[in-house]
Amino acid sequence: MNYANAQRLPDGQKRVTPGLNPGPRPQPRRAALGAWRSPRPRKQQEIDSKDAIILHQFARPNNGVPSLSPFCLKMETYLRMADLPYQNYFGGKLSAQGKMPWIEYNHEKVSGTEFIIDFLEEKLGVNLNKNLGPHERAISRAVTKMVEEHFYWTLAYCQWVDNLNETRKMLSLSGGGPFSNLLRWVVCHITKGIVKREMHGHGIGRFSEEEIYMLMEKDMRSLAGLLGDKKYIMGPKLSTLDATVFGHLAQAMWTLPGTRPERLIKGELINLAMYCERIRRKFWPEWHHDDDNTIYESEESSEGSKTHTPLLDFSFYSRTETFEDEGAENSFSRTPDTDFTGHSLFDSDVDMDDYTDHEQCK
Repeated sequence: MNYANAQRLPDGQKRVTPGLNPGPRPQPRRAALGAWRSPRPRKQQEIDSKDAIILHQFARPNNGVPSLSPFCLKMETYLRMADLPYQNYFGGKLSAQGKMPWIEYNHEKVSGTEFIIDFLEEKLGVNLNKNLGPHERAISRAVTKMVEEHFYWTLAYCQWVDNLNETRKMLSLSGGGPFSNLLRWVVCHITKGIVKREMHGHGIGRFSEEEIYMLMEKDMRSLAGLLGDKKYIMGPKLSTLDATVFGHLAQAMWTLPGTRPERLIKGELINLAMYCERIRRKFWPEWHHDDDNTIYESEESSEGSKTHTPLLDFSFYSRTETFEDEGAENSFSRTPDTDFTGHSLFDSDVDMDDYTDHEQCK
């Protein structure tokens, strides 16, 4: 630095004479600025997408549920169903198309869950629909569109308009500090306005509240009828449709307390509730809910088992590693929701025919 003609002040500081170029800023000041901005660049360096799936999605809510977004939950559940290791990134940045979630893989960016799944099938050779014939694939697509283009909007209405106060309690925001409650209120009401405007453009928002809930109930009853007593929507094996349906029904199960969809799924449409529990227990072993005191859970389970462990915000996940049994052989305890083998009745791996035969022999 050129401080040749600078005057020394009593306190040790330097004053540069006018007209002279003082050169670049002192390095300490630049370092301090870099330290203030550094967390984001460092975090981006950690998520190199070479040979890795980086899943960008909204932050985890604070009630133990993985996501308040049906599409984010769908996408993450799909990755687990397909047994594809991935890394979450909750930066909050939308895709170039304004979508969430979106992924990066080998430095390619893809948004929109349908396009993401197509991309992964092409690049990695996975296919959850390989057991479906042409007729079943057509049914699967039709149901997917009903869920994502119709049922979704009724859920959004319940979540962000009718039940906004409860949704606000679940919303997790970082960086709010002492103003976090105010920021949460602002975000929720902005989202409410966006949802109402988009619902109006869609057309479904032009109906009354009662009519919207009537449409929601018809969709839920259709799903319950299609599922019947099967393990999964399309039969005994998983398909992509299950990730879609679970991502949406899970909102009714665990994010809409006291609402009409929650009462319906946990009451009359009990097969949908059991379906959600089945998928949650199989593919989300770390997801425990504080409200697991319903008939889907053992009343004899300990209080400690009901305390949910917060889901990791920045995690690497592989289902193959998650499901390793560590000395669990012959160590099950018989509870009201387990069968004679110790398996949960909501576990999709339970052979219900064997269970029925056992019950008849008792």
